[in-house]
Amino acid sequence: MLRNYFIRWLHILAVLSVCITSTSAFATDAQEAQVKTLVIVSHPYPERSVLTLGLQTAAEKVRNVTVRNLESIYGFDTRSIDADVERSLMRSHDRVVFVFPTHWFNISPMLKAYLNDVWGSVGPGLWQGKEMLLVTTAGGGSATYGENGRIGIELKDVFAPMKASAAHAGMTYLTPLTFQAARNSELATYQQKLIERLVE
Repeated sequence: MLRNYFIRWLHILAVLSVCITSTSAFATDAQEAQVKTLVIVSHPYPERSVLTLGLQTAAEKVRNVTVRNLESIYGFDTRSIDADVERSLMRSHDRVVFVFPTHWFNISPMLKAYLNDVWGSVGPGLWQGKEMLLVTTAGGGSATYGENGRIGIELKDVFAPMKASAAHAGMTYLTPLTFQAARNSELATYQQKLIERLVE
């Protein structure tokens, strides 16, 4: 059992090392989002996360951005989300960015719980005039996604329910930022692309 904990901590340290190294290029050149932005991060297996954690680290470098990691705050209990706190944060921001790995062609369990609890009890037009941006990674590449892939649709189109949620809530649905066939070695590129979208 102690060996498993030791291995897990070694992995976490390795992930942090990758994130720190990859963000060094822009760490001293902090930028500012033009729109007050709330970034909601979720990963069903955070101890294995390199890309999602790396994207979170990049978002934290941008001024005028508030970052919240659902599993860090609430653990894995989908019933523990404080809807009042989260709604208050949504009200005080003009754009929400959801960062997550594509999880069986869907969002993560905690992110779904977040939407159920924070958005689900209020009617249409809840977030009128705000923006929504999805940022997701997927291990599958062109063999899975796209017109000639197994599922026959683009990765960005997998999340049509999120687009519908944005429309229901009165939001502008921005073109998702998707990284398919995602590789840890490309993290710095993904981080830079995220920062570019945040400061638009």
